[in-house]
Amino acid sequence: MNIYKRSLQFLFLILIFSCSGSKKNFDISLKDKFDSGMSNLEKGKYFQAQVDFNDVLLRGTGSELGDDAQYFLGEAYYQNNEYLDAITEFEKLTRRMGFSEYVEKARFKICEAYKIESPKYYHDQEYTVKALERYQEFMDDYPNSEYIELIMVSIEELRNKLAEKLYQTGILYMKMEEYDSAKIAFNEAINTYYDTEIIHKLYQGLIITLSKNLEVEKAYEILKKHEPSLKKYNLYSGALSSIKIGKNKLGKEEK
Repeated sequence: MNIYKRSLQFLFLILIFSCSGSKKNFDISLKDKFDSGMSNLEKGKYFQAQVDFNDVLLRGTGSELGDDAQYFLGEAYYQNNEYLDAITEFEKLTRRMGFSEYVEKARFKICEAYKIESPKYYHDQEYTVKALERYQEFMDDYPNSEYIELIMVSIEELRNKLAEKLYQTGILYMKMEEYDSAKIAFNEAINTYYDTEIIHKLYQGLIITLSKNLEVEKAYEILKKHEPSLKKYNLYSGALSSIKIGKNKLGKEEK
C-alpha cells in the first residue's frame, strides 16, 4: 500500500514539473514569435509579421504580450496599406484591451486610416465623415494629446473636401437650371463649412444662383455684405455681373 502511495506521489511530482516546464517553453516560444513579428515588421515583411502576431494572439491573447501583439498586428496591416484591416485590428485593441498603453496610439491610427481611405471629393465621402467623427472623439478624450496639432490640420483638409463637394453639387444644379436645389447646396455648405477656405466661392455661387433665379435683391444683399472678401479673392466682378444680367432679364419680363 505504501509502495502504491509513493508511486502516486512520484507521478504527481512528475506531472507538476512537466506542466511547469511546458509553461516555461510556451512563454519562451510566445516571446520568440513576438520578436519575430517585430523583426519582420521592421524589415518590411508585413505579411509574415501579420502571421507572427496572429500566432501570438491565438496562443496568448491574455498574456503580457497580448495587447502588444494586437497593436502591432494592426500596425503590420497599416504599414502594408491595408487600412480597413488595420482599423479592424486596432478596434479590437481599443474595445477589448482598454487597459493597454497602446489605446491612444491605436485610436489615432484609426483616424489616420479613415483619412487615407477618404477619396477625392467627387466620390462617396463615407470615410471622410467617419474620419472627422473619429478625430472629434479623439480630441474629446485626449485634449492634451501630442497628436492634436496634426489632427487639426487633417480636420481642416477633410472639411474643405466636403465643402468642395457641396460647392460642385451647387454648380451642377445651377447648370441644370435647378436653382432651388442649387440654393440648398450652397446654403448647406455655407452654414456647415463656414470656416473653410472656399467659403468665398460658396457666397459667389449663391449670388449667381439667386441672380439666375431672378432673386436679384437677395443676391445684391449678399454681395454687399461680403463685398470686401469677394474683392480680395477676385470673385466680386463675376458676382456683380450675374446680378446685372439678372436685373436686365427681370426688367424685360416686367415689360
